Amino acid sequence: MSRTLKSALAATTAITALVVALTGCSSASSSATGANDNPYALVQSGTLRVGTLTDAPPNIFLKDGKFTGFDNDLLTAVAKKLDLKVEFVGTEFSSLLAQVKTKKFDVGSSSITITDARKKTVDFTNKYDFGYLGLEVPAGSAITSFDQLKGKRVAVVQGTVQDDYATHNGLDPVRVPDYNTALNQLKTGTADAWISPAEIGEKTASESGGKIVAVAKKLSENGMAFAVAPGNDKLREALNKGLDEVIADGTWKKLEDQYYPGREIPAGFVPGSGK
Repeated sequence: MSRTLKSALAATTAITALVVALTGCSSASSSATGANDNPYALVQSGTLRVGTLTDAPPNIFLKDGKFTGFDNDLLTAVAKKLDLKVEFVGTEFSSLLAQVKTKKFDVGSSSITITDARKKTVDFTNKYDFGYLGLEVPAGSAITSFDQLKGKRVAVVQGTVQDDYATHNGLDPVRVPDYNTALNQLKTGTADAWISPAEIGEKTASESGGKIVAVAKKLSENGMAFAVAPGNDKLREALNKGLDEVIADGTWKKLEDQYYPGREIPAGFVPGSGK
């Protein structure tokens, strides 16, 4: 092989090596830039896509085409602390946690009670609220307490802690997809009672024109939190940080007073990290 050919081959090899090296640097740089642009692995960078409900006031509901309520207004305030926009999407509670797990949504916002069973599907932020089980019945019903529900047809929204309560206590639950359907069960006489999130049930009863009566409530176990996909620790930790900030600046208390005026806070309940 001539000296000229050897020199040409050496030059070609050097150029190829340089191109490969530059390509590798470019790919690494692009990957790093992508991670920096979307540090929380969101469905869409810069926007928190949230699965929520449309019919559960005062917690979560639609008003004049806007998603609002205690939970959603609180999450919006938290997202603002993180410089994120929020996109709410209506869904059914029975499918919400699975949709968060599969990352159709970045967050689930629906007064979700933390339970060991649900921890197998999603991860939870720190708790931001507490809740009571409510008991609503048609006006004139003889039912006045949870102890009288044996043998009665009891409406519950499928997949909720109210559903769990009815099942674990050997009741006869009529499982429905949403709160409006549960209310209709009472109105039509298809169900004898409705076990609800108490705040939602009480508000619904107050707006029923006397057709529905809230007769009892009891404190639900554990607290309520936002749900995120399993393993998305960066998003969970960021939400926890934002939650602590809106508690510290008074936003949490302001929303509590707005949506639940006069509601008694259980002894020992502390929202957020408690720090």
